[in-house]
Amino acid sequence: MSDHPLLYEGKAKKIYATPDPDILLAEFKDDATAFNAQKRGSIQNKGVMNCAIASHLFQYLAAQGIPNHFIAQVAPQQMQVRRVEIIPLEVVVRNRAAGSLCRQTGLPLGLELTPPLVEFYLKDDALGDPLLTRDRLRLLNLVTPAEEDTLIEMALGVNHHLQGFFQDCGITLVDFKLEFGRRDGTILLADEISPDSCRLWNQEEADPQKRILDKDRFRQDLGAIEEAYALVMQRVLAHSQP
Repeated sequence: MSDHPLLYEGKAKKIYATPDPDILLAEFKDDATAFNAQKRGSIQNKGVMNCAIASHLFQYLAAQGIPNHFIAQVAPQQMQVRRVEIIPLEVVVRNRAAGSLCRQTGLPLGLELTPPLVEFYLKDDALGDPLLTRDRLRLLNLVTPAEEDTLIEMALGVNHHLQGFFQDCGITLVDFKLEFGRRDGTILLADEISPDSCRLWNQEEADPQKRILDKDRFRQDLGAIEEAYALVMQRVLAHSQP
């Protein structure tokens, strides 16, 4: 537990103030939620594992030219981040059909999507985080047209780099969600990148359930959740930094 003042507590993290107003402390929790928090539980050591994974991936992406809010991992469950004004959107990139895309379109699970699909969802639990058309996005006036283009460009850039990164780890990056924030007129990648926010399939497993290395194990009551997260952490941390 941090000695700093608590500013915000979400489903997966607590955000604390620090003596520097431009720096915040993000503490990763073991709590697990699914289906817009209708399902709740806990995954042992999830906070430690997700913090380590996200810290490594943020550093990797920064080295590839993707600006983000990460400063340093300062404890097993804590990272220092730059304060940003979070844009209330989830930007989802899909390389293969899975989850809601399959349920809503009938596309077969695992269908490769070329080019990748980029989607915007309104970050609002009360409304169920609805999918937005581009016209609705502009109607809500949450981003400028230039910022919309930047979000798409950055999301595809993150996807390009992470696809190669996870391929080196023997993992297929199926899809993932990103959040972004504004800081001094610049858009930065924010929040986290972890098995909570990505669909990841183990390329060494052919079985459609055993291959799952992400929060779908919690959503679908598949068990062995901690082991899946631990395997992702092991492979991610073993991937050498550029």
